[in-house]
Amino acid sequence: MTIAASVDESIKQNLEQFLLVLTVSLSVATVSRIFSWARQIPYTLLLVIVGLGLSLFNIRFITLSPELILEIFLPPLLFEAAWNVRWRDLKANGVPVTLFAVGGVLASIAVIALGLEQFTNLPLPICLLIGASLCTTDPVSVVALFREVGASKRLTVLMEGESLFNDGVAVVAFVILVQLPFSVEPFSISNTLAAFLVFVGVGSAVGCVLGFGLSFLTQRFEIPLVEQSITLVSAYGSYVLSEELGGSGVIAVVIVGIILGNFGSRVGMTPRTRLLVSEFWDFLAFVVNSIVFLLIGAQVNLSNLADNSELIFITIVATLLSRALVIYGLSNLSNWLGQPNINFREQTVLWWGGLRGSISIALALSVPAILPGRSEVIETVFGVVLFTLLVQGITTKWLLKKLDLVGDEPIRQEYSELLARRVALQRVMDFVANMDYNIDTKSEVFSERYELVKDKLKEVEAKITQLQTEHPQIRTLDLEQLREELLDIETDTYAEFIRSGRLSKNLSPVLKEILTDSSSGH
Repeated sequence: MTIAASVDESIKQNLEQFLLVLTVSLSVATVSRIFSWARQIPYTLLLVIVGLGLSLFNIRFITLSPELILEIFLPPLLFEAAWNVRWRDLKANGVPVTLFAVGGVLASIAVIALGLEQFTNLPLPICLLIGASLCTTDPVSVVALFREVGASKRLTVLMEGESLFNDGVAVVAFVILVQLPFSVEPFSISNTLAAFLVFVGVGSAVGCVLGFGLSFLTQRFEIPLVEQSITLVSAYGSYVLSEELGGSGVIAVVIVGIILGNFGSRVGMTPRTRLLVSEFWDFLAFVVNSIVFLLIGAQVNLSNLADNSELIFITIVATLLSRALVIYGLSNLSNWLGQPNINFREQTVLWWGGLRGSISIALALSVPAILPGRSEVIETVFGVVLFTLLVQGITTKWLLKKLDLVGDEPIRQEYSELLARRVALQRVMDFVANMDYNIDTKSEVFSERYELVKDKLKEVEAKITQLQTEHPQIRTLDLEQLREELLDIETDTYAEFIRSGRLSKNLSPVLKEILTDSSSGH
């Protein structure tokens, strides 16, 4: 067989395996929506369970290399989460998010490493690598669960915000720690801190430059497909460029996503384009998450986990303990600093909901093969990830109900949908009343259809009134939506002037401060 033929055959096999993974993932998604018992298990956890079942029959998919996750899967996952997080919510919870993401990562590494060194025979460098691999949280399943049961928006923001930034800090810490055993220079706190600041600084700079640069670029035109492509290129480009410059690709992607999602989408995109871009990233994140979690389950070797069961058990205890110290300790510190209070029930959910996932697996697999103890790192991290996904992930819903944290988010969502339907139907009615087309509006067929629209509008208005009566607190949504619509009109106007050449630079919104003062005054 020639080299070219061999390469073609390899490409064909990889494509077939990719299609198989995608087919299985989407099949699981379909099953999870059809059967009521499957809906009780978060979708990503169901994928892990299916992957575990396939591994028992020795059905293996493509190899889950760290490069595959870190360079192909990680950027879109991070970007999608950053794109959807609202800056005002993140800013309002900035102190606890920063404490969890920075202090929490360092504390978790220390507690897990010291616990393993004390109760196992592993050397300290290996203990530190295990701690660094397990200090990242994966909120995908938990956040989806929060939205499903109607948990408070604040819990979602805290969980997503912590995960976004602790991924970056954890990856930087891991990269520094994995180099220590091979360093010819003695360990120095000052050198390590300097390296940490360089990683974070370069990543932040790349993210800011690309984020604001692309935001102003999209003001110059209105082509949805091109703007979708720009966001995709920005996710991968910021990661690769930052890594090439010696910075953190993870932090660069997060910052680009936050800037484009909160600033660029406002000044450079119309509401229609923003919706199309958001739907594109929802789809991409769904596909990537489906593949990653299925592959995590399929990569597990249960016999190896059984051989290291004692080590895994000790690490689970150390991980839960470190998470408890971080959440309860830093939450109370945040409360003491005057930030919005995080009560004990919310702290408990944040503690138990700190699942580990794809990034932990990727970091463990990226430990150099020549490092003694690499297999212990991999098996231990796999074991802990499985525990958090299958035990903590499945019981989080029960815990939310037990702590009475199931909120009214589903009702607020239903109310928002009814408001949108009322506006749409009313616009249809107004259009028909004012149209000048050559149509016989008095015909029987037309009149019948017109009456059906009127009846539907009355039905929607009746439901809105009923919800307002039963749940008076949701009336605030009317003001929130009005505020967002007014801000959209202002920013869209500035962007329109820039695209037409009548304005050379973007103007800062004036309504934002006015509306904020007005809402706070009432």
